[in-house]
Amino acid sequence: MVVGVDGSEPSIKALRWAARQAALTGDALEAVIAWEMPSAYGWAGLPGLPDDVDLEANADQILARAVEAALTPEQAATVTRRTVLGNPAQAILDTGEGADLIVVGVRGHGTFRSTLLGSVSHTVTVHASCPVVVVRGTADTAPARGAS
Repeated sequence: MVVGVDGSEPSIKALRWAARQAALTGDALEAVIAWEMPSAYGWAGLPGLPDDVDLEANADQILARAVEAALTPEQAATVTRRTVLGNPAQAILDTGEGADLIVVGVRGHGTFRSTLLGSVSHTVTVHASCPVVVVRGTADTAPARGAS
């Protein structure tokens, strides 16, 4: 099972959901984060990145903090972590090739816009080679009694 993580609250909720599902199914859990070079990097006349900036290490730290925030130490120890250079949606799709399930969160925008998927979750649901779960709302609580 593959879960896309970017450090946001929706991705942490997706990671929690995926960990619970993996525990139920016995699937291994792989958390993937992607990083990209800034779009202006390398253009003539524009300054490059400072020497002390390591975007991959920053992504590694974001992934580690998300896993730590979402899971118990025992759960976290079993998660395979992958940091990928590239487009986030493509990184999730590539990592999820051959997986039984891909899990992603969706960023909420409030009111009507909250019914829309984000660009990454939309791309993943349209192009994945396996089932995809898009986690919305609170992943840790059950619906209130009488709610449907």
